Amino acid sequence: MLISTRGRYALRVLIDLAEHANGGYIPMKDVAARQDISLKYLEKILPVLTKNSLIEGVQGKGGGYRLTKDPDEYRVYDILILTEEDLAPVSCLADTTKVCERKSECRTLPMWEKFYALTRDYFSGITVADLMQTDTGDMYVI
Repeated sequence: MLISTRGRYALRVLIDLAEHANGGYIPMKDVAARQDISLKYLEKILPVLTKNSLIEGVQGKGGGYRLTKDPDEYRVYDILILTEEDLAPVSCLADTTKVCERKSECRTLPMWEKFYALTRDYFSGITVADLMQTDTGDMYVI
């Protein structure tokens, strides 16, 4: 399993919006500058976050984006599933894969299933609020 920049940057955007929340909308150019992520790349991530109601945006003067919930309501697992589509360590466990013909005799499947469960449980236990707790200021890397 490899978490792409899309998943990592989505987390960085949500953390940044949470840390700089002031009740208003935050221009994405500000987030892009603080996080050193190109605005063009962020424009590919934002639709996923807005479509799934993790953030809301307003165009025009005073516009930008903000979180739709409190930071402790955003689970890392949910964010990664939206951006990565699946975190399965092997293709036979992916949601989009048909059932493997060797499933009944596969000696490694139980190991992969346990690893996948550990991954789900681990990321489900971490929220954006938890990630805000680090004492690194505005500069953090995920």
